[in-house]
Amino acid sequence: MDRVSDVASTVESTVDALVSVLDSAGAGQQPSVPPAQLRVLTIVAGNRHTNMSRLAEALEVVPSSASRLCDRLEATGLLRREPDPRDRREVRLLLTPAARRLLDELRERRRRALAEVIGRMPDGRRDELVRALQAFAAAAGGEAEDKSLRTA
Repeated sequence: MDRVSDVASTVESTVDALVSVLDSAGAGQQPSVPPAQLRVLTIVAGNRHTNMSRLAEALEVVPSSASRLCDRLEATGLLRREPDPRDRREVRLLLTPAARRLLDELRERRRRALAEVIGRMPDGRRDELVRALQAFAAAAGGEAEDKSLRTA
């Protein structure tokens, strides 16, 4: 499997299995948050200075679509809008404590689901997986988010 296209095909099918594990970990979560709204929460959590135009850009949607997503999240108590103290014309998007709990719980459920699958792998293969994922992240222009994954 030396050809790059063969590797890409294998990665694609493996990603399907990964997404399945992550999706099943989020199933039954309360409150139930649709994927698009969950993405909004994740983006806002990752940048404390998110405003509507930055959110729309990150989602690759028009600002009115981003605003409707925020309306729904605000109605469920997961998002707040407040004037940006640096520029009163801008509105900052902020997570509520309920949204932070929801994201923390989802992250923990996903990590447990991944740990269950990874636990069924032989130790050496786990180390290979970590190295391969780190190489992939580096090639994609980022680094592995969790530095504790680095192998000795």
